[in-house]
Amino acid sequence: MATTTTSSAVAKPMLAHKRPLWFEGVIHVLLIGCAAVSIVTTIGIVLILLSQSIPFFSEVSLVEFLTGTRWTPSFEPQHFGILPLFCGTALVAGGSALLAIPLGLGTAIYLSEYASPLVRDVVKPMLELLAGIPSVVFGFVAVVFVSPLVRQAFPSAHLSNALNACVVVSIMILPMIISLSEEVLRAVPRSLREAAYALGATKLDVTVRVILPAALSGIVAAFILAITRAIGETMAVSLAAGGTPRLSLNPLQSVQTMTAYIVEVSQGDIAAGTLEYRTIFAVGLALFVCTLVLNVFAQGILGRMREKYE
Repeated sequence: MATTTTSSAVAKPMLAHKRPLWFEGVIHVLLIGCAAVSIVTTIGIVLILLSQSIPFFSEVSLVEFLTGTRWTPSFEPQHFGILPLFCGTALVAGGSALLAIPLGLGTAIYLSEYASPLVRDVVKPMLELLAGIPSVVFGFVAVVFVSPLVRQAFPSAHLSNALNACVVVSIMILPMIISLSEEVLRAVPRSLREAAYALGATKLDVTVRVILPAALSGIVAAFILAITRAIGETMAVSLAAGGTPRLSLNPLQSVQTMTAYIVEVSQGDIAAGTLEYRTIFAVGLALFVCTLVLNVFAQGILGRMREKYE
């Protein structure tokens, strides 16, 4: 009887052990499928862009597309130089980064190193609420509030200009910069702070000379993600910056970004299959390549700057 009881007791754990292994196999397949979705989606987007861009470049020279200084695909004579759109995109993204990065990094340092837990618990949810506001609302705010202020300060400014877009986009990317930078700063090992304080360093010295260098790779990653968000912003820029493709670095003039042009043409006024219609995919492909190059460049920088702790 004792032998039978023992054998049955051993068999039950063995049967119970086989079920988790089978279940883990299913979970493994599901996780692989989830990971493959992003890859398949990216490949599908690239194939769609290429399938429509190749006929476009069979009629328009790639050299003209990349080096032309006029973009008038809907007017005669037609010109397909993407430089005005690229310049408008760079102006809005760069201007918003110049406004948001110092303010965002300063706020992240305050929340991480100086703010009390009560202040941090109040400010962080407010930042998350700011990140949830739709972009079209920011565009409306730019039209009715930011634009009059800009024109009051600079009478020569156009009604819709790049500075309006820079202001609202900088507000839109602030939560991303603050949240990611604050998490990276708080992730720096406490032992580094304690060692610096033990050597007699002040709080400012610890923040500037110890914590910031230790978290620099993560902070740069936050900046890159924010700039990528600014490059891909659409509705707020369409309403705030205007719709004039212009090769100019003057932020007081009306400009058009690559995303804003895609929105303009996608409204249905141009027949599908025409050369003007295919400019959407050509511009989308250029935007995809710009984002990809920026991400690869960022990964290279992060690989050199990343700090490792044991």
